[in-house]
Amino acid sequence: MRPSSRMSFRHTLSSGLVAIARLTLLSAALFGVAAQQAQAQAYPNRAVRLVVPAAAGGTIDILARMLSVRLAEGLGQPVVVENRPGGGTNIGMEAVARAAPDGYTFLLGGVTIATNPSLYAKLSFDPGKDLVPVSHLVSSGNVLVVNPELPVKSVKELIDYARAHPGELNYGSPATGSTPHLAGELFNALTGAKLVHVPYKGAALGLNDLIAGRLQLSFDNIPPAIAHIKGGKLRALAVTSGKRSAMLPELPTVIEAGLAGFEVSAWFGLLAPAGTPREVIARVHAESVKALQTAELRDRLTQLGFELVGSTPEAFGTLIRSETVRWAKIIRESGAKAD
Repeated sequence: MRPSSRMSFRHTLSSGLVAIARLTLLSAALFGVAAQQAQAQAYPNRAVRLVVPAAAGGTIDILARMLSVRLAEGLGQPVVVENRPGGGTNIGMEAVARAAPDGYTFLLGGVTIATNPSLYAKLSFDPGKDLVPVSHLVSSGNVLVVNPELPVKSVKELIDYARAHPGELNYGSPATGSTPHLAGELFNALTGAKLVHVPYKGAALGLNDLIAGRLQLSFDNIPPAIAHIKGGKLRALAVTSGKRSAMLPELPTVIEAGLAGFEVSAWFGLLAPAGTPREVIARVHAESVKALQTAELRDRLTQLGFELVGSTPEAFGTLIRSETVRWAKIIRESGAKAD
């Protein structure tokens, strides 16, 4: 073969190999895109876990079980509620923070996401970094309730009685750092009372003790308390939110009852482990908002005293950050610490 022929052959061979390499790379890229699209389209292909960091029967558990049914319908897979109480909700939150970010584990969390970093000297996880927001689902006011045997019928009478009996009135909460706990701390700070905090692993246990007289009062979330109020087992004095509750319109706010500066509301939302794919976050957010818009769920939640929100992940993240700053100041000034 002449030199010119050999050079031409080598050039042709080289060009062919380059073309084959390019085709291989292009095929791999196209295959990767197709695989990612197929994976996204296939989500979810198994049951989804919804972790509730409290015991069954409380506000957050009621919400989770209602929501899980509608989410399961929208996602086409079972949504299993898993109660992980304890540690002031830290046990359940950490379980989600440490879970694989694959879209199959979510947290139904509340205000302790914002309060626990200030209440606990050392956490084994960072709620602000290890959890990402999906949607602020609902808000709920709290209601100041007392055992009917306690001789008070107004906020003013409670303040006077508490001041006259320092350290003798016990109030319960579903977890350290929850709004019922911090409402009591704020009450102490504003009135000079010395209410004693008793934390429980969920709202139901504390309510049972309050009805039985082992506790004297509580700043409980409205949903689990409302049936006991209407049944006469608890006496309601006021709501802790900035405006009256549609479920208990006859009750004044604590501010209206004469205690200026007292405003506390609970909020609840969905979160996922940091690193969960954005397309999964978007899908679950859309399904959760759709669930809240169904007439049955909307009516049931409203009847229980919830205000429906259904915000974007970005808006929920803004709320969490602002609440973290707000409660850090209140916790610092009140001297509240995790039990």
